Amino acid sequence: MVFDPRTLDQPKDISAYRDQRYQGSVRDQEVALRTSCTLYVGNLSYYTKEDQVYELFGRAGDVRRVIMGLDRFKKTPCGFCFVEYYTREDAELALQNISNTRMDDRVIRADWDAGFVEGRQYGRGKHGGQVRDEYRKDYDPERGGYNRAIAQKSAEGTPVFWARYQYNRGKAI
Repeated sequence: MVFDPRTLDQPKDISAYRDQRYQGSVRDQEVALRTSCTLYVGNLSYYTKEDQVYELFGRAGDVRRVIMGLDRFKKTPCGFCFVEYYTREDAELALQNISNTRMDDRVIRADWDAGFVEGRQYGRGKHGGQVRDEYRKDYDPERGGYNRAIAQKSAEGTPVFWARYQYNRGKAI
């Protein structure tokens, strides 16, 4: 019997999350997730560059390509990407060892993706970014500050806290 260290640490099973816009059956999506060489990487800083992702994920194996997530309207990074590997084994290694590590002072998370399809690089939120950022209530400078709904209310005159000071229509109270 040959010792294979990969058998000791089996990759985490596919998550319960499913892409609601997947163009196939649930069973097809399950099969795609179990055979995919693509990872979804979330919670990236808006300032993370593609070459940083290549450098980090390249430590696990040969990266085929990185597709940075973009704001649908502004075409600027919006905090996620897809990382495609040449082999499933390299993708598994990345998922085991890189998910939940830090990049640009943020804990990134990775999960299996059924495979990149053109158009998925754009955020699905109503303001063009990610949906999860639409509901964020905290101030996060690495993800553009407050979410756009709060920033919009601020511009309309609703008091909002900015950097520990309360402002109303741009004037300190």
